[in-house]
Amino acid sequence: MKKYIFLICIIFLLNSISLPYTGEIIKYFDAPGKFPTGLCFDGKNLWVADRETDKLYCINPETGSIIRMIESPAYWPMGIAYDGQYLWNSDIRGLTDKSEDYDGMIFKINQEDGTILKTLNAPCKSPIGLTYDGKYFWCIDDRSDKVIQFSPVDGTTIKSFKAPSQDVTGICFDGKYLWISDRILDEIYMVDPETGYVILIADAPGKYVFGLATDGNKLWAVDYQEDKIFQLKIRDNEKMIQKNPQYHKVVFSHSVKCFGPGKIKTLDIDIALAENRDNQVILEPIEYNIPPTDILTDKWGQKTAHWSFSNINPGESKNIKVTTIFKTYLVRYFIYPEFVGGLNEIPTEIKEKYLEDDEKYQIHSEIIQRTVKEVVGDEKNPYWIIRKIHQFVINHLTYLMDGMWDTAPTVIMNKHGSCSEYSFVFIALCRAAGIPTRYVGSTWIKKDEASMDEVYHRWVEVYLPNYGWIPTDPTHGDRELPRDQAYPIGYVSNNALITTQSCGASETLEWTYNSNINYTTEPKTNLNITHFADWEPVDKSKYGE
Repeated sequence: MKKYIFLICIIFLLNSISLPYTGEIIKYFDAPGKFPTGLCFDGKNLWVADRETDKLYCINPETGSIIRMIESPAYWPMGIAYDGQYLWNSDIRGLTDKSEDYDGMIFKINQEDGTILKTLNAPCKSPIGLTYDGKYFWCIDDRSDKVIQFSPVDGTTIKSFKAPSQDVTGICFDGKYLWISDRILDEIYMVDPETGYVILIADAPGKYVFGLATDGNKLWAVDYQEDKIFQLKIRDNEKMIQKNPQYHKVVFSHSVKCFGPGKIKTLDIDIALAENRDNQVILEPIEYNIPPTDILTDKWGQKTAHWSFSNINPGESKNIKVTTIFKTYLVRYFIYPEFVGGLNEIPTEIKEKYLEDDEKYQIHSEIIQRTVKEVVGDEKNPYWIIRKIHQFVINHLTYLMDGMWDTAPTVIMNKHGSCSEYSFVFIALCRAAGIPTRYVGSTWIKKDEASMDEVYHRWVEVYLPNYGWIPTDPTHGDRELPRDQAYPIGYVSNNALITTQSCGASETLEWTYNSNINYTTEPKTNLNITHFADWEPVDKSKYGE
């Protein structure tokens, strides 16, 4: 017991240490008005657009003091951008002060005296965000939920793609990526401007971030509800953030009853034992209602409690319960593709172990090899390799839980599969592309804290150099919006207890997760097998919180 008390103390100490993370607030100060709608950085100072006052304010980024202000060019200023010489402002009312009119316009402004130097029709009726990428402008159309790149010469649309989510507001460009905010989900997205893919998701500093700006090293956000301007951390080499801790007890039950007329001659049950991970901490020793025969470890390092029985007569049952008390976190990993190491930086021992083929993967089959070549092409960056595979899987497969665990080539041909089959396809394609990959299995809490799980869930972990093992869930990423597609990449819910870490063909769990069973019977013997997980909340005060 002493070692567990010591472990809890260490965990508490680590949780009390403040680590930097993307989106962490560095400082904040009051916005110059009560209705801030746009934000940009001119290389020295911040500029804020305010809807109510119809003013553009120049702000000292160190103190938040107003240096000067100029009239907005029209009646409802929204996004504001700086092209290296002049300010630009998007306005959704244009030159008519009528609330029912949305005549999106873009104005080029001399920031010294407010003179309008150029006027463009915006590429949409409601351009609420604005930024400059060095050649073209980008705006957000909140009516069509699109992100639009357009020419500063005449407003011609260069390209457009679906917005990350349905309530996007602010936008800025950091020289490589777009950053876009959502006012309902209270998130900020780092977006690849070439594909529109969301790469990174961070928490917004307030409840209604309306404008974003970057000074090259830090991100700035102005919030319409808080009336504050926030400076935020980005690219601090942080790996992840742990938040929203929860305390749970899970009782995993595995029962076998012999209905006869013959008997069960031998019965072996293996139940996976959860261990500490980034998303979970085991708080007390795991308890068993029946002491296991032994504790086994398979070739993947997975520990299982093993029970061995014999000669179970008709009417007899074996009911095993494994109780785990633990703390979970919602974990979000922050992955910057440019910080991911090359394929040649993957440790040899990782490659030797997690690039192996097996019957569920068949990575040397014609269909897997052809698919990898078509999907990955000449891509060398491990992040973009797994991202291309992720997009292929969610675009190609349809979720269907039919009780089958087909091989990866078969699933690709059938174009449908369960969470296990999505995982098999993802693993096969990643391994064929040189990315070490494995799966994890879990039990999953339902909507209520006290609930039963008998369906479970399996997803994938990929090895990215400089980051280590990163979770990704192609099943949960099979959605329409770019934000929802990207959300499972580098994310683990605090509603999961991961019990199993494997690659299949285990000596104990075989291709299952959570538990496995093997038995022999006399002829014509009927038996009933059930397994499920009961979740209960735990009083956190017992653990000093």
